[in-house]
Amino acid sequence: MKILITGGSGFIGSYFHRDLAALGHELVTIDLIDPSGQAAESLYVKGDIRDPKALDRAMEGVDMVVNLAAAHHDFGIAHDTYYSVNEHGSQMVCDAMDRAGVKELVFYSTVAVYGDAQTPHHETAPTAPNSPYGGSKLKGESVFNNWVNQGDGRRALIIRPTVTFGVNNFANMYSLIRQIDSGKYARFGAGTNIKSLSYVENIVHATLFLKGMQDDKPNREIEAFEIFNYIDKPDLTSTEISNTVSSCLSKKPAPALPYWVGMLLGLPFDVVIKLTGKNLPISTARVKKMFKTETKFEADKLLGVGYQPKVPLKEGIDRMTQWYIEGGKTEDAQWHQPPADPVMS
Repeated sequence: MKILITGGSGFIGSYFHRDLAALGHELVTIDLIDPSGQAAESLYVKGDIRDPKALDRAMEGVDMVVNLAAAHHDFGIAHDTYYSVNEHGSQMVCDAMDRAGVKELVFYSTVAVYGDAQTPHHETAPTAPNSPYGGSKLKGESVFNNWVNQGDGRRALIIRPTVTFGVNNFANMYSLIRQIDSGKYARFGAGTNIKSLSYVENIVHATLFLKGMQDDKPNREIEAFEIFNYIDKPDLTSTEISNTVSSCLSKKPAPALPYWVGMLLGLPFDVVIKLTGKNLPISTARVKKMFKTETKFEADKLLGVGYQPKVPLKEGIDRMTQWYIEGGKTEDAQWHQPPADPVMS
């Protein structure tokens, strides 16, 4: 099968390249960032998913699209850019698929579509996004739902992952590992809030499982348009996560301080962030998000069709921590942010 991966130069894209190539598939990447590692061995089209000409070049002879291209960082992206990439870009992908006669799609959305909706966060729960990221991804889902509703064999699998981490990722988990390793990390409050996580190797494996591309297959047929959350279970609290990292680093658990101390310490950083626009590692918002806010999501539906993660969550944390110890700590973070305006060829 020939498979196009939009945003294939990114973190999750690299794992799709690894696993799909191992299964013998021919791969194509479209991205504004040149691919590296194994992804660089595949056909590469430098382009923006909002550019029809670039999409048409990338879509030649393709049987399936894995749409990972997104505006997704929570800092430094304008409101309208989220919608330009995640909603309008999705429509451009649909249009290009129709021109090329491609009927199969995987779209990575996000659990951020649930926003302020009450728990439990199953796939049938109300959606109430409270960020432009979540709102624009929900719009993207609607684009693909409308596309599937046109019939003629169109199929779209929608994956809603929570925070995804693993080797070669420089986002939230990397920051936590680095802070604990530096000895500058402290817990604030009880830290009993759940922080649902997704280990990258598992989420890619689950996606291929749902598409019937693994030896083990779902115990029922997946519908033409169907949504699955991805969360590794059992959930861990913020304290359990930091203690697991500490153990992997062979360090004692981080000291625990009252929650109000953390909020007090964050106030000066709030001022600097407001004045400079810099994304600092400490703020009252970060303290609240890490130690008070609960981000708990459910994966019963995925488990119900027979999927079993291949890497236990704590083992995934250990794998990433060992990569950090062995050299990840000296690598430069690569942040892929889309431009506000489409790059046209």
